[in-house]
Amino acid sequence: MEFKKIVSPTLKEIFIEHIQTMILSGEIRVGDPLPPERTISQQMGISRSVVNSGIIELERMGFLEVRPRIGTFVADYRRKGTLETLKAIMHYNRGRLREGEIRSILQVRDSLDRLAISCLIQDNPDYDLSILKEKAEAIGSAPTGSAAALAAFEFQHELAIASGNSLLPLIFRSFYSSILSLWERFCDLHGIQKLYAVSITLYEYIERKDIEGANAWLLLCTQDVIHGNSRIYY
Repeated sequence: MEFKKIVSPTLKEIFIEHIQTMILSGEIRVGDPLPPERTISQQMGISRSVVNSGIIELERMGFLEVRPRIGTFVADYRRKGTLETLKAIMHYNRGRLREGEIRSILQVRDSLDRLAISCLIQDNPDYDLSILKEKAEAIGSAPTGSAAALAAFEFQHELAIASGNSLLPLIFRSFYSSILSLWERFCDLHGIQKLYAVSITLYEYIERKDIEGANAWLLLCTQDVIHGNSRIYY
């Protein structure tokens, strides 16, 4: 048995996470000015160099905007953000998401799955569907909700890989922690077998090369989780 070395986060990483949390929680809002770097460093008990390098990183990620000789302001990350911004949002509050965030993730995931299915059926006919079926079957045989959630993620990630689109797996991977949290919640409320039924039915549409049927099933399942009997809001 081998144990991994425990590495403490740096002060810069702690500072960045703290500011991200303040922004994502609404404690500081888009357009709000940050205090001068000297004030922040004094209040937080860290060096100005840590504050400065952290602000530079947060600006690169789309959370802050530095206006020379004016100050630093909270940016609208929806307009200026990148995939790194998305990852930060996914990890916010350890993946425990609110209703609006869950709805947004599911809507985007639905669109990504539709694209993946279309690409797989139309553009990647040589893909071995037995791989995808094996991933779906792993959900039903999972011993715990956590294991089923991981298997469900692996199924959807494999679907993204099967699409042949080189970006889809990377985009979907950025949802990792939050998707796991959502499917664990789903299993707690509705059971592993219901999550399995959603995935294996989707696979069966793909096996029949029924794009319209698969899309209709995805829409039905997404709407059921958002508005229907399978809601998973905290």
